[in-house]
Amino acid sequence: MSRIRVRDIMRTDHPVLSPETPMRRAVATLVEARTSAAPVLDETGRLAGLLTQKDCFRPALQAGYHAEWTGRVADHMTRAVMTIDAEEEIVVAAETFLQRAHRVLPVTDAAGLCGMLHRSDVLAALLRAG
Repeated sequence: MSRIRVRDIMRTDHPVLSPETPMRRAVATLVEARTSAAPVLDETGRLAGLLTQKDCFRPALQAGYHAEWTGRVADHMTRAVMTIDAEEEIVVAAETFLQRAHRVLPVTDAAGLCGMLHRSDVLAALLRAG
């Protein structure tokens, strides 16, 4: 089990958002992709934040009250993003998910963002390994 790395189980087919993406479009992207979060990349392709489902509730409720969506991803995203290295062992990922309330972590390597790791991916890998 210790030889399984984050890169072996991470998802690479995830949506990516821009800080300038309108919130209505961003929420639709998360819903259509059936994912709990999407990385936000700046104009240079660097990780600028993470937009989670939780980040989307306030603008969604406001849109319901006012019948109009306002704001953009930069206004609501989580800026202080915890990441995990692609070369970490899944045991480290499991311990990270145990210690934090995160459901998903951006995965990085020397070049930057390379994938997303969901709690369910780690749990499934642990199940297969054990």
